[in-house]
Amino acid sequence: MNRKRATVTCPECGLRETFEKLAAARGVIETHRSETGHEATWELHRLSSGVERAGDEAGVCGRESCPTTDSPLYIGED
Repeated sequence: MNRKRATVTCPECGLRETFEKLAAARGVIETHRSETGHEATWELHRLSSGVERAGDEAGVCGRESCPTTDSPLYIGED
């Protein structure tokens, strides 16, 4: 089964690749950054709502509005 899990793009050079495995997408981002100095990003596809909610509660998205500091999943600073 061919499932698209992530799309990596770079606005500086037009890189656009789609991956079935998140590890492969993350590897391309790191390689692209080290080889070109560009900041490629990824768009994740098909995450379950529970995974998204857990990430938001843990504060891993990087936005101040996301974490629920009273959640047992929160990993931010006290």
